[in-house]
Amino acid sequence: MIETSTAQGSRAAAVAAVLAAMVLVVLDAGIVNVALPTIGRSLQVAPAMSVWVVTAYQAALMIGLLPCAALGESLGHRRVFRVGVAVFTVASALCALSPSLPWLVTARFVQGLGGAAVMALGVALLRSVVPRRRLGAAIGWNALAVALSSAAGPTVGAPILTNLSWPWLFTLNLPLGGLVLIATRALPALDGTARRLDLASVALNAGALASLVIGAELLVEVPALAAVLLAAAAFGLTALVRREMPKATPLIPLDLLRSASMRLSVIASMCCFAGTTAGLMALPFYLQHSLRQGALTTGLFMTPWPLAVAVAAPLAGRLADRVPTAWLCAAGATLLALGLAAASLWPLKGRSQPLILITVACGLGFGLFQVPNNRNLFLSAPDDRSGAAGGLQGTARLAGQTAGGIVMSLLFTVASADAAPRIGLGIGAVLTLAAGIASLVRARPAGQRPDGSAAWSPLENGLLKVHASRRS
Repeated sequence: MIETSTAQGSRAAAVAAVLAAMVLVVLDAGIVNVALPTIGRSLQVAPAMSVWVVTAYQAALMIGLLPCAALGESLGHRRVFRVGVAVFTVASALCALSPSLPWLVTARFVQGLGGAAVMALGVALLRSVVPRRRLGAAIGWNALAVALSSAAGPTVGAPILTNLSWPWLFTLNLPLGGLVLIATRALPALDGTARRLDLASVALNAGALASLVIGAELLVEVPALAAVLLAAAAFGLTALVRREMPKATPLIPLDLLRSASMRLSVIASMCCFAGTTAGLMALPFYLQHSLRQGALTTGLFMTPWPLAVAVAAPLAGRLADRVPTAWLCAAGATLLALGLAAASLWPLKGRSQPLILITVACGLGFGLFQVPNNRNLFLSAPDDRSGAAGGLQGTARLAGQTAGGIVMSLLFTVASADAAPRIGLGIGAVLTLAAGIASLVRARPAGQRPDGSAAWSPLENGLLKVHASRRS
């Protein structure tokens, strides 16, 4: 009994360390987004230039996710995760000391690389400490931590900006980062595979994804340069795939994507995040331009969304350990699609109160979809490829967010300020419905995989038997 209690305490401490690191990274992103106007005025740069504080961070996340996942598998998940927390914390100090925009943008890029290690390996570490039957619940708690941190970002940032200067936003990370670094000592120190990282592939990955993020950022303002960058991104990704294709454990997890369950989970995640991003970008403009709401009221109407995610995520995690994930994902995506469609089509006629229920429905649907989809994604990968699955999941999320941002940027270019948000909400509904359809494709009538996510096909069963006979 004493041993069982000790094991449970160690497991709880390890889970708490991962969640604390996630809170550190997500809370910082939410605070900085709110502070952009203040930072721009303080550094005497135009609003369009201050956006690079966010763009640099997003680019570093995109570039760093897959290499950090590969490093985690090679050197050990805990080691790379802890280095990520340390890099993020040190870079926060550099951000706080920034005397100019180039300095701050560079420090934010380094900070994003540290955040990439945390985000790529967080769920992989949870998988190593939580029993398989409880993984859905653990992912639900992780989603709860992320949702609450996202919602708390503006609340934490506002009083700091009101009473102190913007560098204090980054100074806040120093004690938090130190505490998180101490907490990560509770994580299991498992050995890595000692595989060497292909530096040429890492360089191709960095060049292609940096071109993709920057090209997407410049698409509206400098379309010719954006087109060149996006073409370079396509060329770089093609070259990277061709280089990695023959490898047993490629940097881009092509081996994992050969699984239909994994592939459909990634597609569904991209579609859901694209639709969600389009909706979250469209709603504030809809509230302020069409419904004539102020900034404070707009924030209050947006708050129920992350709070509903926080409510739904733990429940979805428990259900995902008991109910086939394909049906949970389809139900969640459908509810999210209905919420976005209602926001687009409902005849509010100056009354914005129904949007509260609509945003609640969106948040509940997102939480109900995302947790079981992530559970299926990770359980579709072998234990020794958990890091790669984490990198793939993070890349799918950021790719979807980038696509949703591009959709809204183009809409604001070609449509009026009143029409673009409602069109964007409609497109978001279509994309999230596509995520639900992709999830339903995973559902098969004849039996379930051990994780409850989808059935083994006859071909997969045959391959499993052949694999088992070869191993024996």
